[in-house]
Amino acid sequence: MRASCNGWTHHKLGDLIEIKHGFAFKGEYFTDAGTHIVLTPGNFYDEGGFKERADKAKWYTGPVPEEFVLRKGDLIVAMTEQAEGLLGSSALIPRSDLYLHNQRLGLVKIRDQKELDKKYLYYLFNSRPVRHQIRATANGAKVRHTSPSRIYEVMIQKPRLPIQRRIAGILSAYDKLIENSQRRIKILEEMARSLYREWFVNFRFPGHEKVPLVASPLGPIPKDWEVKQLRDVAEVNRAQINARNPPEELHYIDISSVSPGQINSTTTYTFADAPGRARRVVQHGDVLWSCVRPNRRSNALVMHPRKDTIASTGFAVLSARKVPFAFLYLATTTDNFVSYLTNNTTGAAYPAVTAATFENADVIVPPEPLLCRFGEATVPIAEHTYTLQSQITNLRQTRDLLLPALLSGQLRLADVDG
Repeated sequence: MRASCNGWTHHKLGDLIEIKHGFAFKGEYFTDAGTHIVLTPGNFYDEGGFKERADKAKWYTGPVPEEFVLRKGDLIVAMTEQAEGLLGSSALIPRSDLYLHNQRLGLVKIRDQKELDKKYLYYLFNSRPVRHQIRATANGAKVRHTSPSRIYEVMIQKPRLPIQRRIAGILSAYDKLIENSQRRIKILEEMARSLYREWFVNFRFPGHEKVPLVASPLGPIPKDWEVKQLRDVAEVNRAQINARNPPEELHYIDISSVSPGQINSTTTYTFADAPGRARRVVQHGDVLWSCVRPNRRSNALVMHPRKDTIASTGFAVLSARKVPFAFLYLATTTDNFVSYLTNNTTGAAYPAVTAATFENADVIVPPEPLLCRFGEATVPIAEHTYTLQSQITNLRQTRDLLLPALLSGQLRLADVDG
């Protein structure tokens, strides 16, 4: 240990913490449902934090050693590069008795609670200097990984405990605002889906009492409603980049950057440096659907994209023509639609669907007046959701600017408080 001019002390992480390896849970016990989920680095954000990914869940039904059942507030660090950027990221477990601690993760324990605050340590792990040091310790040709002993050699700066807690409190305030916005987004999404189910699945739309049901290829539907193919109400892969006159710069949406209902990030490239799959032009109101493994539900509604936003050719881009875009999005993300896609995949190693699979899908379409009423009710919900997602992006950017300055002592707490 040595002291700096601002009174902060320098330490090796190994002087302050212990890291425990997880358990090698057997693949034969993984299922689609169960009572415990084997946690992996795929549940982490690359900038730090925990996300519940239904598409990444590995349910476990085998015998569970009690010492590897994680508790709320446990601090976990990713020790393998399961996905790009995740090595060295850390997360605080959000609930007890659900997640299992596997060998790709390290459970972090503080040696002396009077020396180090857990929330402060969490933010340290997710700061760029510490993450860079952890990644520098990794090796491996196919999958890069590190070990507790290597992480112990990482150097950090540590102020007194009260200052640690104040710094953690400032950064936590941003995280709480982010969490509140995320909860509001979930409520809004459920409102829109509930309305869709009520009107277009249960047929309890305004005035339904006066409309009899009639036979259709999909079973009884209200009179004057139609069963159409998706190609009749939307275009699939409407536009691609003109290679003869491409944009100088583009904003690329890759398959890995889309999780169920959300575009997590875009990457800016010059056209010359962009991946060869960066070809699909996307516009406001388009629906993105990953063609590979549709059971993972990698889909999202595109809202107010920047000019020259381009998606991978691994997506099907659905553009509404004769229905509100909110209707198209909700109609193509129901459980029944996902089952339709999953049942029509081809390829054993990479089960996938084609543009034709989407075009041939059956969709129940109500009369135009009801479609308009639905659009008037749900498009504002989509806009509000977009506003909240933009606020989350801004909050994360501000937090991530503050984080290294606070954790290095370069920014005084008085300046932040002011």
